[in-house]
Amino acid sequence: MTAGTAGTAGGGPLPVALLLPGQGAQYPGMATGLHRSEPVFAEAVDEVFAALGAEGRELREDWLADRPEVPLDDARRSQPLLFAVDYALARLVESWGVAPAALLGHSVGEVVAGALSGVFAVGDAARLTVARTRALAGAPPGGMLAVSASREEVERVLGGSGGEVVVGAVNAPRQTVLAGPDAGLDTAARALGDAGLTCRRVASRTAFHSPALADAARATAGLFAGVPMAPCRVPVWSAYTAAPLTPAEAVDPSFWAGGPAAPVLFWDALDALLATGDHLLIEVGPGQVLTQAARRHPAVRSGRSRVVPLLPARATDPDTERAAVRRAETALREAVTSRAATAPRTAMA
Repeated sequence: MTAGTAGTAGGGPLPVALLLPGQGAQYPGMATGLHRSEPVFAEAVDEVFAALGAEGRELREDWLADRPEVPLDDARRSQPLLFAVDYALARLVESWGVAPAALLGHSVGEVVAGALSGVFAVGDAARLTVARTRALAGAPPGGMLAVSASREEVERVLGGSGGEVVVGAVNAPRQTVLAGPDAGLDTAARALGDAGLTCRRVASRTAFHSPALADAARATAGLFAGVPMAPCRVPVWSAYTAAPLTPAEAVDPSFWAGGPAAPVLFWDALDALLATGDHLLIEVGPGQVLTQAARRHPAVRSGRSRVVPLLPARATDPDTERAAVRRAETALREAVTSRAATAPRTAMA
C-alpha cells in the first residue's frame, strides 16, 4: 500500500489515518502477546524502553510479568506504556506497507503522533512523556468519569454544581468524559445517575485534562524546550484544536506542555478530518475506545469511511491479541485487493 491509501469496495483509494488512544485505553497485559510473535512490534517497543534507560528496563519487565507490581492505572506506568504500545503498533502497521496520510491522537496519543510525524525523535518523546508524567504526579489527586450523554446534557444536569469537575474530553456526541477530584466526581456521578444517565469511572488516578493539572503542566514547558522539534512531515490532527497542527504549534513547547490540562475534543478533530474526505481509520493502540467513537460518525455509518481496530476491546489472552492483529492485517489487505481492478497502484507491498 503506498501514498497513504487503501481501497474501498465502491470507490477510489482511501487515505489512511492512524488513531492513537490515550489514558483510559490501557488494560492489563496489553499487547504483550505480540512481543514474541511480531518482530517489528518488539523492536519498536524495545526501542522506546531502551530510550528510558534503567527505568525503561524496569517498565519492560513489569509489563511482561505475569503479575505486574505497579498498578496499571497509575499514570507513571500507564502513560509510558501507552506511548510504547501505540508507537510500536503504528510501526507494525507501517511494516505492512501502510503509509499514513494523517495522524490523530488522544491525550498521550498526540505525543506519539508527534514522534511518528517527525516533530520529536522517538527517544526524546518517550523521555518527555515520562518526565511530564513525573511532574504531574504532584498535582491534586483525582480521576475521570465517562458519561453516556452529550456535553450539553451533562452540563445541564450538573449546572453550577460541578465545582472543580469539568468536561475533560468529548469523544463522540454521547461520549463525554468528566475530570476532577474524586469527591467531586462521586457527587457528579450521583447527580447524573439520578437524572437517568449512565456513567463509569475511567481507568485513571489523575484528573487529566482539567485545570487541576494546569500549574504542573505549564511547568513542563522547559522540558519540551530542551529537545529539538520540527514541523510535521505527516499531518497531525490535534484533538486540542480540532485542526491540523500548524508549523508554529508543532514546535511550540507551551502547546505540548499544556496538553494534560486542556480538554480533548476528539470528536471535533475526527469530524474535521473526515470533512476533508473519507478515510480508512486504523486504531493503533490498546482497546477500541476510538474505534467505538469513530463508528458513530456518519461517514463511517454510511460505509464511505471505514475503521479497523488492531487489538481487542478489553484484556484477554495473548492468542486472542495475535488473532486480532492478523484479522486487522487481513482486513487492510482485502481493502486494497478489492480495488485492484480500479486502483492497482494502491496494492500492498
